[in-house]
Amino acid sequence: MALVEQPEESSIPVGGGRLHALRFGAGPRIALAAHGITGSALAFLAVARLLPDDWTLVAVDLRGRGGSAGTPGPYGLARHAEDLCAAARHLGGGAPVTLTGHSMGAYAAVRAAAAQPELFDRVLLVDGGLPLPVPAGADLDALLDASLGPAIARLGMTYESPQAYVEFFRAHPALGPHWNEDVERYVRADLTGPEGRLRSRVRPEAVRADGRDLLASAASLGEDLQRLAVDALLTYAPLGMFGQAPGMLPEQLVAAWRDKAPGLRTELVPDTNHYTILMGAGAGVVARRLTEGW
Repeated sequence: MALVEQPEESSIPVGGGRLHALRFGAGPRIALAAHGITGSALAFLAVARLLPDDWTLVAVDLRGRGGSAGTPGPYGLARHAEDLCAAARHLGGGAPVTLTGHSMGAYAAVRAAAAQPELFDRVLLVDGGLPLPVPAGADLDALLDASLGPAIARLGMTYESPQAYVEFFRAHPALGPHWNEDVERYVRADLTGPEGRLRSRVRPEAVRADGRDLLASAASLGEDLQRLAVDALLTYAPLGMFGQAPGMLPEQLVAAWRDKAPGLRTELVPDTNHYTILMGAGAGVVARRLTEGW
């Protein structure tokens, strides 16, 4: 438990800089984890606590976030996938590692595994990774504002104190009712700056670039899913980003991609939303699926 409460910090060389990483555990089997679009490596704290002793989880801060906020762009799914491949080579020492990603991290994981399957033995997608339907000719910036507008606005705000930031998050309908110590630690670690003018460590320009690219990449992501040469499992939540149905990946969408990508297995994690599937009630399922045979 001490290794989880005080993970080892390190950095991993990638194109144009380095990624900050947290290493949980000391086992010989390696899992590489990528967080969501406005997240950080600490999103995997609850999962890491539940891993068997023979596993190590290395969660990276994607460029533009957390300890990697200073790692320059360009951003986008292809760049994050390249970073994950570089991290896998660094960690695996010639052997494949297990790859997992939550939300946007799952999309980057799909792209990485499709590009260099030899680096990974399997991929666990957590409430992400399936192409999102985008109407032809849609205004991508308008769609992004409709889905991530509040999150992007938060990144431009300042806060008087860490507690003010915590209270801001506790008002979130998908987090407040399920608040726990792991979520609070994750939230507090996101802050930087002087007292009275604290702000998120996430760069708004990274989020906007990545969100736009995710929406524009539906066709190519579908191609990646269909040609995956490694075992892939999607765990998904019935409730979405605001704690209400439908989930971010509705059942109809999951069923359609289960038919289109025969190598993709799927599992609904009951009583979870987009966040608690990783940081709350679903953490045990994610930890088991990450480390057990499918």
